Amino acid sequence: MVKLIASDMDGTLLNSQKKLPVGFESMYRRLRDAGIYFVVASGRQFYTLEKEFAHIDHDMFFIAENGGYIKWGKDVQLLKPMKTNNVEKLIKHIRSIEGADIVLCGKEGAYVESRNERFLAEARLYYHRCTFVEDLLTVEDDVLKIAVNDFHNLESTTLKSVQVFSDQFQISTSSSIWLDVMPIGVNKGEAIKFLQNKLGISDEETMVFGDYLNDYEMLEAAAYSYAMGNAHDDIKKVARFQTKTNDEDGVMLVLEELLGA
Repeated sequence: MVKLIASDMDGTLLNSQKKLPVGFESMYRRLRDAGIYFVVASGRQFYTLEKEFAHIDHDMFFIAENGGYIKWGKDVQLLKPMKTNNVEKLIKHIRSIEGADIVLCGKEGAYVESRNERFLAEARLYYHRCTFVEDLLTVEDDVLKIAVNDFHNLESTTLKSVQVFSDQFQISTSSSIWLDVMPIGVNKGEAIKFLQNKLGISDEETMVFGDYLNDYEMLEAAAYSYAMGNAHDDIKKVARFQTKTNDEDGVMLVLEELLGA
């Protein structure tokens, strides 16, 4: 019996217009009534996720910053903040990459130093609490993740350049224009395992949904792992099952079937 369901947001639960599927609130209540925990697992910051679901009376679990920040009720768990020296070296390196802009993701909020309006508009979609600073190296906060945006050459240039730090950080793309850098051992899969241990739930009782490479470890942590129809090919390979695209309400279709609708 499934007792824990986790879903990614962008490209998975949300449609292409960044909207929750019609009927989600009712579906959530049905899951809660059935004794099933629902987990939002995203690369977004917690404050953005909190705002997204503020209209719903809920007791959801939130996995934010790709697993670096976990919250349930009033309890917060930070898996592993970054070390200051490592952050400084990484930021200085990314600054040298043409076309790359940085979001420093902390416990208290996100921070940017770029004045690129296109980048800032994109960043605000995922980081509701976002502050401009003159120098990211002056920020005093627990750093959970560094997100890198490159509209033109993410995989061909920026990813390859940042890979020189692969022995120090976990590096994953979250879309065709976003790259996430976390401490080694921080990912959605580890966050799911943390919740499984806390709640006494096994992988055989866990269902997850994802579409991009930052969902990879999460899919490995569940027996019922679903790739969206629009998912990256590597995600379709690791998932045990596949559903329709995010614009076809793929997550909702599986949940309807699970609840016997």
